Amino acid sequence: MDDTPLDGLDGRLITLLAEEPRIGVLECSRRLGVARGTVQARLDRLRARGVIRGFGPELEPAALGYPVTAFATLEIAQGQGRAIRAHLASVPEVLELHTITGQGDMLCRIVARSNADLQRVIDRVVGFDGIVRASTAIALENPVPYRVLPLVAQASGTG
Repeated sequence: MDDTPLDGLDGRLITLLAEEPRIGVLECSRRLGVARGTVQARLDRLRARGVIRGFGPELEPAALGYPVTAFATLEIAQGQGRAIRAHLASVPEVLELHTITGQGDMLCRIVARSNADLQRVIDRVVGFDGIVRASTAIALENPVPYRVLPLVAQASGTG
């Protein structure tokens, strides 16, 4: 990945797209005061660098019927990482998986339809040879939801 820092135009473009994801390239160029070709070239470069990964809708699991969010820390047996990753990727309620340092080996964010359903999800997650131990914490509130715009502002000098 290219490590060229973002400039002010990159930052303003990313912010505009984050705030209005359905905006077109032509409208972006009008609002940013630059040529349409400049906006398209910037978008192409940001996508090629992996800064912009997609333009899909942001989905809310609770609105899909999964209001319970939990985090499970997993300890795994040596040499089982690949198989466990594949297993966890097959569980629809596993939204994210990270390998970590510290008390466990993996951390996953999972969702469930209820606290009772969370037990079913946890049983499915840990019901795999190679997962030695699991510790789960239920999220009560999400006062700072996932965000990256403050990083964009800092990296591009626009904030």
